[in-house]
Amino acid sequence: MVATDRSAPDMVSNLTAFQRDLLFVIASVGPAKGLAVKDELSDYYAKEINHGQLYPNLDTLVDRGLVEKGPMDRRTNSYELTPRAKQELESRREWERSYLEGVSA
Repeated sequence: MVATDRSAPDMVSNLTAFQRDLLFVIASVGPAKGLAVKDELSDYYAKEINHGQLYPNLDTLVDRGLVEKGPMDRRTNSYELTPRAKQELESRREWERSYLEGVSA
């Protein structure tokens, strides 16, 4: 099991479930524009994700150093995980696996 500093304020464990879902989607489709991330999440949540929910949460992830935001063109930004976010997600997956061992589907 990976040892982590649980006092770190910007760990994935301190994010909302929606923000963690954003990271997993960006890991899968990134670098991607916000609308591509929104479409993936809308499929999972079976409802429309509005701009007022999506972009402030993406900005929070950028501010926390977990997502890099860069221009695709004059109107569109792209979002990509930082190396730290990739490591954090892997730690999260290991933590989940440690609790799911022996659980059958």
